[in-house]
Amino acid sequence: MKVAVVTGASSGIGQSAAVQVAKRGAGVILTYSSNEQGAKDTVREIEQAGGTAVALHLDIGDTAGFPAFHDAVADALRETFHRDSFDQLVNNAGFAGMALIEQATEQEFDKLTDGLFKGPFFLTQTLLPLLADRGAIVNLTSNSTLPHVTAPGYSVYAALKGAIVVLSRYMAKEFSARGIRVNSVAPGATRTRFADDAFAKNPEIIPDLAKTFALGRIGEPDDIGMVIAMLVSEEGRWITGQDIEVSGDQNL
Repeated sequence: MKVAVVTGASSGIGQSAAVQVAKRGAGVILTYSSNEQGAKDTVREIEQAGGTAVALHLDIGDTAGFPAFHDAVADALRETFHRDSFDQLVNNAGFAGMALIEQATEQEFDKLTDGLFKGPFFLTQTLLPLLADRGAIVNLTSNSTLPHVTAPGYSVYAALKGAIVVLSRYMAKEFSARGIRVNSVAPGATRTRFADDAFAKNPEIIPDLAKTFALGRIGEPDDIGMVIAMLVSEEGRWITGQDIEVSGDQNL
């Protein structure tokens, strides 16, 4: 059985990715930060469909906790999956933050940098000894990195996601010696808990936003989760070093 590690899988895109990966026959080690109940819901959904999943706590912005997380993953692999390695890593965990450049504080900047770039960088480094040869990694970026989706207030967020695009390409190069593929996926606006659950709290913004998409609606988590599952599976075996926009072509 293949095994995947999916971070930030208590809701939204991460939850969808975990479920979709499991539907393709992989076991899943998924993480959560504050939403433990959401993680339990993801595990239950996977188990009800006949799969196997384990939920572990992870603060993606706290690298000091990564060695202990490495050990927890190793324990879960051994105890639940009878493995000493895993095959697929989905770096999804993160959080949003917005401020105009003239108003941004250094504290906000550092928090976003820790969660969106430093965290995924060093988490991948930490887990790399457990990742099997010929495995696959998908990093979540954003279409906010693209010239046609510039939105005032997201300069730091978008710049850090842009850094992940570049990092993914370098990972693809460096890890290719072990046959490990690395791609990134760039969603557009998607119905998740992103930005403090903005869509649930402000549903009136959705109709006008939907008009900016070529396909006439905002994204749903499964729109992204299914692509992630494809990329880490055998179907994506000849795709590496790519940043793939999955957005229904927002602002086409």
